[in-house]
Amino acid sequence: MLQTPRLVLRPLRAKDAPVIQKRFANWEVVRWLDAKVPWPYPADGATGFAAAALAEMAKGEKSHWAIIPKKGPADLIGVISLRPDDGVTHDQGGFWLDPAFRGRGLMTEAADRVTEYAFGKLAWPCLWLSNAQDNHASRRIKEKQGARLVDMMIGQFVGGAATRMVWQLTREDWRARQPMPPRREAKASEPVHA
Repeated sequence: MLQTPRLVLRPLRAKDAPVIQKRFANWEVVRWLDAKVPWPYPADGATGFAAAALAEMAKGEKSHWAIIPKKGPADLIGVISLRPDDGVTHDQGGFWLDPAFRGRGLMTEAADRVTEYAFGKLAWPCLWLSNAQDNHASRRIKEKQGARLVDMMIGQFVGGAATRMVWQLTREDWRARQPMPPRREAKASEPVHA
């Protein structure tokens, strides 16, 4: 489980499927996702997604977290995922958030925590990320994190073909943007080393 000031990110569970079905089957959620996502979203779509996600997690292939606000609904409001670099797709992360909770910086907060996990706990040297060019909110998160745009190509999304932006975020660039921890003042009884 990962935490931020306002969120708990806990591993996805099979019993999350009904809430995912309710929140995910929304055009504003799916339109910029990979075309592999079926649309219209089938009635058993979330059950299938949760089963596949749990199998990937059990094999250690991917991580999937339910995004839960510390103050607000007790169920998830979105999902964020992380996967190792496969050397081909240049896309190691993905997320979605119920539109009712957008515009509050919650996804940035979740993405920052998962990025810290990738660079800190997993010691990955970089993250490859992508988004549809017209998905401005997703693009802003990458820009705020310090990712560099390295490629643009045509991608296939639920909403159709569109320009796909490919970003690389290195551990060094990420660390350079993090606030420095406050300096501790030496007590009068402690030696000061120059």
